[in-house]
Amino acid sequence: MAHKSGFVNILGNPNVGKSTIMNALVGENLSVITSKAQTTRHRIMGVISGQDFQVVYSDTPGIIKPDYKLHESMMKFVRQALTDADILLYVTEIDEDYLKNRDFIDKISQVNIPLLLLINKIDLGSQEKLDKLVDSWSEILRKAIIIPVSAKEKFNLDTVFRKILELLPESPPYFPKDTLTDRPERFFASEIIREKVFLNYQKEIPYSTEIEIDEFREDNKMLWIRAVIHVARETQKGIIIGRNGSALKKTGTAARNDMEKFFGRKVFLELFVKVNKDWRKSDYQLRRFGYK
Repeated sequence: MAHKSGFVNILGNPNVGKSTIMNALVGENLSVITSKAQTTRHRIMGVISGQDFQVVYSDTPGIIKPDYKLHESMMKFVRQALTDADILLYVTEIDEDYLKNRDFIDKISQVNIPLLLLINKIDLGSQEKLDKLVDSWSEILRKAIIIPVSAKEKFNLDTVFRKILELLPESPPYFPKDTLTDRPERFFASEIIREKVFLNYQKEIPYSTEIEIDEFREDNKMLWIRAVIHVARETQKGIIIGRNGSALKKTGTAARNDMEKFFGRKVFLELFVKVNKDWRKSDYQLRRFGYK
């Protein structure tokens, strides 16, 4: 049997479940998942390989209208994902307005590669509502293969995977077969911390922060990680730290626990907070943080 390989890029609006779907398909928590929009900022690859196939998944930021240079960089990742895919997975959900971001939908309709439209969160809606959505999407994206799924319940994701294997082009593998992702370990350390910031703080705080790994070293028994949480204003620094450092300690403890599960070893984590005014608007700062 010929070997198949290809790039499967996952697109969609914020909070429709793209990261949950990729993590489930890859079998590892590579992408940050929270209930807040714009949690995913980078393009993250997850690789799954078998004897005669290799699927390179790519999770992307949710589609938004940019307010900052940060958002512009995030949307650049999305546009790239439109052009370098062998298969596109466009994720929507059962309560989403199917006419939202119609300009982007029109771009997707013009691609000349296989397109899977995943209607997620079907466990939250009725069969009648799902049937109407399928009919509506069938009119808008006539070439799309529509698959209802529930990423949370892992319903129908096996169907998605089988369809991907069927549609993959014949090709040798792009990465060694033991590759899980294209990102280094320190990237996932920063993402785990950022996830805890999104979970533990409210309003604008998570969207005003960026994580920088200042030190990442290991010995046979432990990982030693020092990280800086950058915030945009002095008042945000106080909120991140909390009274007597309680909020920062809570965030650090939760991050360390998840890091130990992810890396499979003990972790010593130090967190610091630094004011970095207007980092979301600065080309230099965005380049430092890997957005350019």
